[in-house]
Formats: sequence, structure tokens, C-alpha cells
Amino acid sequence: MSLSTTLIDKTFDPSELEARWYAHWEASGAFRPERPDARPYTIIIPPPNVTGSLHIGHALDNTLQDILIRYHRLLGRDARWVVGTDHAGIATQMVVERRLAEHGQPDRKTMGRARFLETVWDWKAESGDTITRQLRRLGASCDWANERFTMDDGFNTAVTKVFVQLFNEGLLYRDKRLVNWDPKLGTAISDLEVEYREIDGHMWHFRYPLEDGSGYLAVATTRPETILGDGAVAVNPDDPRYTHLIGQRCRLPLVDRLIPIIADGYVEADFGSGAVKITAAHDFNDFEVYKRHPDAGIPVINLMNPDATMSDACPPDYRGLTREEARRQVIADFDALGLLDKIEPHRHQVPYGDRSGVVIEPYLTDQWYVDAHTLAQPALEAVRSGATKFVPATWEKTYFNWLDNIQPWCVSRQLWWGHQIPAWYTPDGACIVAESEAEAQAKAPGVALRRDEDVLDTWFSSALWPFATLGWPENTPELSRHYPGDVLVTGFDIIFFWVARMMMQGIHFTEQPPFHTVYCHGLVRDAKGQKMSKSKGNTVDPLTLIDKYGADALRFTLAAMESQGRDIKLDEKRIEGYRNFATKLWNAARFAQSNGIGAYGTGANGIGGQGITPPAATHPVNRWIIGEVAQTVAALDAAMAAYRFDGFADTLYQFVWSRFCDWYLELTKPLLAEGADAALAEETRATAGWALDQILVMLHPAMPFLTEELWHKLGERPHDLILARWPDAASLPRDAAASAEIDWLIALISEVRSARTELNVPPSAKLGYSVDGASEETSARLAANATAIERLARIIPMEGAAGQGGRLQLIVNEATFTLPLEGIVDLAAERTRLEKAIAAAAKERDALAGRLASPGFTDKAKPEAVEKARADHAARTAEAERLGAALARLG
Repeated sequence: MSLSTTLIDKTFDPSELEARWYAHWEASGAFRPERPDARPYTIIIPPPNVTGSLHIGHALDNTLQDILIRYHRLLGRDARWVVGTDHAGIATQMVVERRLAEHGQPDRKTMGRARFLETVWDWKAESGDTITRQLRRLGASCDWANERFTMDDGFNTAVTKVFVQLFNEGLLYRDKRLVNWDPKLGTAISDLEVEYREIDGHMWHFRYPLEDGSGYLAVATTRPETILGDGAVAVNPDDPRYTHLIGQRCRLPLVDRLIPIIADGYVEADFGSGAVKITAAHDFNDFEVYKRHPDAGIPVINLMNPDATMSDACPPDYRGLTREEARRQVIADFDALGLLDKIEPHRHQVPYGDRSGVVIEPYLTDQWYVDAHTLAQPALEAVRSGATKFVPATWEKTYFNWLDNIQPWCVSRQLWWGHQIPAWYTPDGACIVAESEAEAQAKAPGVALRRDEDVLDTWFSSALWPFATLGWPENTPELSRHYPGDVLVTGFDIIFFWVARMMMQGIHFTEQPPFHTVYCHGLVRDAKGQKMSKSKGNTVDPLTLIDKYGADALRFTLAAMESQGRDIKLDEKRIEGYRNFATKLWNAARFAQSNGIGAYGTGANGIGGQGITPPAATHPVNRWIIGEVAQTVAALDAAMAAYRFDGFADTLYQFVWSRFCDWYLELTKPLLAEGADAALAEETRATAGWALDQILVMLHPAMPFLTEELWHKLGERPHDLILARWPDAASLPRDAAASAEIDWLIALISEVRSARTELNVPPSAKLGYSVDGASEETSARLAANATAIERLARIIPMEGAAGQGGRLQLIVNEATFTLPLEGIVDLAAERTRLEKAIAAAAKERDALAGRLASPGFTDKAKPEAVEKARADHAARTAEAERLGAALARLG
């Protein structure tokens, strides 16, 4: 055994050691050790936006990934955590444009595309590594030496090839369709980038005169400004009020255009007036109605310019007005004509851009589309066949539902920052798709070509992340070795955005799903279970938590609270508790060091799980702790196989805090005391050093900084802990007899301690005891462990049987232990105290039970209030039972 001359500091301060160890790991290449003969294990990071900064969701997502990657690295796998950032087209362009405005510089249109893109790259070089620096603070052991960016040269090559190949296969095409248009950003956005807000608005009813002059049709709408582009009025075919009008025409006021009255099941007879205006160019449902009635002659009129002002397709008096101005003008003009029927208050959903915050306009434009339905079929089959599985499996339904109903995917965006679409146009409008301008020009020699100015949707390029990061389209060694990946760890909220699209593109271009498992974690909420938001003021900055408690404490908290299928209620008290856990281990290591316990094994044997066997042990407590390590390793392996991060953390916590620190170290103190048997003391030091080494290895994936520091403080090591080997549970001995004996000893001491506490027995009081019904095995155990029992339970055997006065009785296994209490506590007062406490707990328990049985409470109260009531009821029930047991112990 080799002991370090570096003493463990009295106080555990994570801030200094975190920065020191991370820099050392990265500089030494520890995140990607050379293991060409090892079995690969690969995780791809969900690439954070280059504009981003670490939020608590990132902290959870990356902590879980780091636990997996460190665990498999310790198992000896060629573990690679593929890392990089996403260029975040809209977000980055917004950041840079805002910065230009703040510095009084020309806007991008004045600057021109080339100069603007140079400015974006300059910003990226200056500020684009914020989140990757923050991930390092969290302890993320990514393969930084091979970091990727979705706009780097290799990735751009992959994106271009994919676009061209999909086009040549007929799976990508240009079409005029309705899109979600963001007037502020001047681009199409996806359905998933639209958020709906419920607002208090109005329903206006306008009169459309019938063509034959016999009356009018009252048409209801929440958007009067789009009346100028109406192409029809639709009614429900079964609505008796309007069946006689189907096939006739009415006159569109303000425009003086005759439009047909059609029947369509889309119209709800009891909504509004039951007659709906059809404006095909500005409403998705209306566009579908238009397509279902090709013979009705419904015109499609684009009423607006890209900035949502009214276009030249409107009557002259409305051109150039904003949507809001046009709405007021239309209402006033209808009113002036006597055609405003009525106005009703109406609360309804309005679409907003999630980044721009402005109302989204359904807008008819030419865009590029991917045939997502065709690509979705193999992606569906991969999950249905089990080639890729979701954990928890319930998220498969979300995946299936979206892919089964998937629509054409609009992949073009009217931005400058991003992958410019590899398409060129001839003067006569012909389109040439090619991987380069030279290739396009070769297809149209001597013709002036104009490149498509649009860029690709960010999700188009990020869908290629699992294979393009590994060198595709080249068949690189990295690609063949690390694709498909083993697991994707992600939030369930981007199953649509990203997971499904990676599955579609990965299978299409590599013929293999990009990963075997998709682990979907929950959302991090505040301590009350509310979703975090800036408007509520309940957001949590993970960097502030790291500054306060250390990265290890935050990581362990997130892992411990990550229970499959449930969101995390992040309470800072939990983080504080796990900081105390780290301090507990730190102090245990200091105790060990002060008692001559250090790193176990040197030389050819290696250190800490390097295939070594534990020391030969004779004493039951030493044989017991070796078996406890074996049992803990097996439980941790099972938790990792099932992606039970909460189980992984809880197993570690219970073993380290209770079994090792509270029991093993306490039970070994007499064996290490001055004057103890020298050989047994040496055995105990070796066993304790071995067990402590295994703890550091097992805890390392969750608490890497603390464990690496203690690993080196405890002795000279041939390598860092990050490169150690995980213990092999199957090779570790388990001694059933020793385990049974020490478990019995712990149960006896725990029962006595609990009873003493409940009955207010002074801690210093040493009680006598007698035992009845003890087996020979129990009697032998009592004799062998008399010193530990006296020291830890504060009880000693009595001569003869206990008297008939007040006494405490405990049953452990088959034996009944009796402890006289006369003269130690006021028995009558204790009975009275316990009876009152039981009554109080029972009263509160019953009141909570009554509240929970009332539908008026469970149906109407906030979910967090109901959950708290249930937790309080369980606590009061347990308290009443515990106090009742204490009262029953009094003889």
C-alpha cells in the first residue's frame, strides 16, 4: 500500500479543484483515450445553439449523457461523446442584426449578404463558444478534440449532397403552398416554431348580399382584413338554414366580386353564423377547402406583402396599410355601407412566432419541400421492429402519431445565415440543382445563372448530425466505428423537431437507424412543480448553483431526481443535501487517511477496480463490506442498463452514506484503535482502502471532480481516476455468513437507537439488557460483537433477568431484548407525551384523508396542492405508526 504525502484539506471547496481537474483531463486527452481494440460506445450531443447559454434543461440533459459516457469509459469501452454546436439560423441572424443596431452600424440589407456573413463569422469567433465553456464547467467529458459545427466545411458538403440526392430521387421539390410566415423575420417558419396564445378578441358578422337581390348571407370572421381576398363562402351541407343557397353566389362587398356559396363538412353549423368566408391564401383550413373544390373557381389571392402590409392585390384604398389598420378600415367601410351585422366578444387562439413574438401570417409562397411521408415509413418501421427503442416506451406513441400524420416538410428559409440552397435559375426560370456552381454551369453552358437566395431550415442540417459529424459522405474509419450511436439522450419536446428527422435521414442515407435507444427525460420544474419561465421569475441558473454548491452536487441532484416518465421538481434544498453528501465522503476520506488508510494495490495489480481481487479478509465486517461493494456494483450495472438514473444515484447514496461511512467506518474503529491486533488492523486498512477506491470509481460518473481529487489525495496513482476500470461484480466474493451477521448487528443497533430517541433516553445513559429466546447463533453474535454493541447502542448485558418495572422491549429476529428504564426516564410522562403526539398526528392524518376524499378538492385544487396534501397525509400516517410502535415498546 502506498500512501500519499498530500493531506486532504479540512474543508471541501469544489470551486478550485473543478477548474483544475477539468483543464487537466482535457489537456491530457482523457476524454478520448486510445482504445482501438475496445468495443465502441457512442453518444451524440444534441447540439446546443451557438447563440445559447447553459440553462437547467441543458444541465440535466448533459449530466445524464456524461454519466453514461463516463460509466462506459470506466467499463473499458472506446467511449466517444460526439460534440458540437448548431448554427441556429434564425437565432444567430437575430443576435447579429440586433448587435449591428446597438452599435449604430448599417443593417444587413445595406451591408449586403457577403459582408453580413463575414460579420456573423466574426461574432461566432468572438462569442460563439459561451455554451461550450459552460458545458465544461458542468464536467461534460465530450470529445472536444473533434468538435463540429453545422456550418463547417465538411458539414456543408454533407448538407449539399443530401439536398441534391433527395432532389434527384424526387423526394425534394419546389412548390407553391401555404406556410407560416413571420412578417418580422421575413421568412417561413415551421409549425413547431409557432406558439398559440389565447386572446380576448371579437367575432364580426358581415352581410354579403346574395346575387339575386333576395337578401344577404351573414358571414362571421375573426379577421376582417382578409375579407378582401375572399374566394367563396362555405356552409355545412346539413345546415337547413343554408341548403337552398348552396350553388348560388353572393357579392363580396368592398371588392364587388361575385363568389360561390359552397358546402363543406369543415364548417361547424353552431360556430359563429354557420357561414364561413374562404380566403385560400391566408388560412390553412381555407386552403384545404379550396383544394377540395377544384370546380368552384375559387380564386387564391395573396393580400399581403412579406412585411404583412396590404399588397397591390387589394383595392387601392387599402394598399400599404398594416394588418391592424386594414382591419379597422374594413370594419368602418362595412359599417358605412350598413353591412356590419353584429360584433361579439370572442376568446380564441392566435399564432405567434416563438422568436419574433409577432402574429404569424398564413402566406402563399414558393418554397422547397421534402417528401417527409415517404422518408417516414422506414423510420416508423425501425421503432415498430425494435431496431430503435424509446425509453420510456410511452414516447413511441408521440413518435408514431407525428410520423403517421406527417405533412410535406418545408425546408427553405428566407435568411442569409445558413446553408444556401444549391439551386440555380436560368433567365427563363428553369431550375438547376447541383453540388456546385461549376456543375450547375456545366449543365447550362453560356447561360447566366442566378443562385437561390434562400437557406435551408436549421433542422434540415441537424437531421444529419449523427453521421455527418463522423465524416459522411466519406466512408471514414470514424463513421464505420461510431455509427450507429448507442443512445440519444434528449428532451421529449424535440421528438418532432429533431429525433424523427434524424431517424428519417439517417436510415435513408446510411440504411441504418442513427441510434439503438432514445432516452427521453422530463422537464425541470421549480420546487412547486411549475414550469420555469422568465415571466414567472422562477428560472434557475445552473451556473449560479454550481458556484454555490459545486458541479458535483448539482449533477448528483439531477440524476437522483430523474425518474422515468416524470418531470423534475428542482428544490435547492436537495442540492444542498447532496453537497452535504459530498462533504460526508470528503470527511470519511480524511478519517481514512488519518488512520493510515490509502490507495489500495500498486504495481502490476493496478489500482481501484483494475481487475484486482480485494484483500484476503478474515473479520466479518471486512468480509461484509466486500460483499456490499459487490452487491452495489451489480445494482449500479442494472440501473445503467435500464437507464434508471434515479436508481443509480440512490444506490450510491445509500451505500456511501449509510453502509460505508455510518456503519463500516464506525464498526472498524475498534479494529484500528491503538493496541488492537496488528494483523487485523492491517487487514482492515487494506480492506477499507480497497472499498474506498471502489467507491471513488463507482461514484465518478455522477461526481467526477470530488472523486478524482480524493483518488489522488489518497495515494500515488499510475493514472487518473477517469481512466480507471469499473469493478466487476461477478468476480467479487460475497460471504453470506458475514453479511447475515453484520446486517443483524446493524438492525439491533438501529432498533435500540431508534427506541432510545423515541423515548427520550439520554444519549449518555448506558442501559442494561437481557435477552430471551436467543438462538445459539444470536448468542454467539452478541458475544463476538459486544464491544461494538456497547459503543454504538450504549447497552450492556445484565446479570439475570430484567425486573417487572418500566422497561423497553425490542424484537430482533427470534430474540426479545428487554431494557429496564426505571430511573432513566419518567415513564408516565413519556406515555402521556407519546399518546398526545399520536392523537395529534392521527387527527391531522384524518383531516387530510377527508380532504383528499372530497372531489371538490382533488378536482378543483391545483395539482401541486393535491400532491402536497397526499405527501402530508403519508407523513402523518407514518408518524402515527412510528409513535404507536414506540408506545407499544414500553413494557
